[in-house]
Amino acid sequence: MNTYLVGGAVRDALLGYPKADRDWVVVGSTPEALVAQGFIPVGRDFPVFLHPETREEYALARTERKTARGYHGFAVHASPDVTLEQDLARRDLTINAIAQDANGQHIDPYGGERDIHAKVLRHVTDAFREDPVRILRLARFAARFPDFTVAPETLALMRDMVADGEVDALVSERVWQELSRGLMATRPSRMLQVLRDCGALQRLLPEVNKLYGVPQRPEYHPEIDTGVHLEMVLDQSARLNAPLDVRFACLCHDLGKGTTPPDVLPRHIGHEQRSEKLTRALCTRWRVPVDCKELAELVAREHGNIHQSGNFGPEAALRLLVRCDALRRPERFLLALQACECDARGRLGKEDEAYTQGPRLALLLKAAQSVDSTAVSTHAMEQGLKGPDIGKRLNSAREAAIAAALG
Repeated sequence: MNTYLVGGAVRDALLGYPKADRDWVVVGSTPEALVAQGFIPVGRDFPVFLHPETREEYALARTERKTARGYHGFAVHASPDVTLEQDLARRDLTINAIAQDANGQHIDPYGGERDIHAKVLRHVTDAFREDPVRILRLARFAARFPDFTVAPETLALMRDMVADGEVDALVSERVWQELSRGLMATRPSRMLQVLRDCGALQRLLPEVNKLYGVPQRPEYHPEIDTGVHLEMVLDQSARLNAPLDVRFACLCHDLGKGTTPPDVLPRHIGHEQRSEKLTRALCTRWRVPVDCKELAELVAREHGNIHQSGNFGPEAALRLLVRCDALRRPERFLLALQACECDARGRLGKEDEAYTQGPRLALLLKAAQSVDSTAVSTHAMEQGLKGPDIGKRLNSAREAAIAAALG
């Protein structure tokens, strides 16, 4: 039995990245032998075990054979006669198909180190085409390693896979898993670019794909192209180290611009409402988590009003806070402000401009929250007010607090 370190830990060490989770492959053994040594079986589809002490994953060397469309359409063969080279051959990219033995020596039969030095994302073998998830994985690796290019033969293979309908067989859980990881990468725009280049963006996120080539008013958007703007917004979200729900809201905030009638371009009247509707459908299709879905719908609907809030007086500011449910969910509102900052700064030449609307609205929210709603309501009832009149009194108190904060 021989054990090798494989995958991301080897790749990231060669790239000089912080240590990644370690995965191991075991050659020349059986499930029974590993269990006898105290390893804990956890794999459902293929033999994977947890080390009894480190809890790191150890997988028996295996080969895979395509049996049907989609992610689950594989027959797995794991036995003592499967070689390390055969196991590495089933991996997606050459940079992920490097092993390291107990002496620290690399086993690299497919040129992974060469491609790391050349900064190329290249498939290992033609078996790449058998798993459509690999298109998404490559795209999010491009977002993580933005200075890497996709090998021409790999891009051609990905285009063939899309044309063959392989992407259409992807299940929502895997799509969201890979998209979310790509959004959290160093340069999320690269994920969109790669997916668009191979045709997968049109299949997976047609609402996003429609944004490319759609013009915007140059006085507000010097970059003009809505798709380019979206890429800049996403990269701003990474630059600001925004959490996933903010980055996803950035992805969806302008979807309605892809459905603007051509005769009114480059204006996008009412695109916020269309964006909210399209965001809701996208979230349903890919089973997006509720926190991401709710923030994305809010930002899609209200980002225009938030941008214009710099001159809002107390009444208009309070109406915006109420529409955003900011008094009940202040943390979510602050995340929406961060998404709007990414939107404002995701424009050509505007990348470093201050977004004054964010701090201003955060201050006004704090002022509105300072009102003792119980005391105001009790006093109103003591004066004989009921129902809507109590609400009006409470709104007046909050507007007064906002007015005081505005000076």
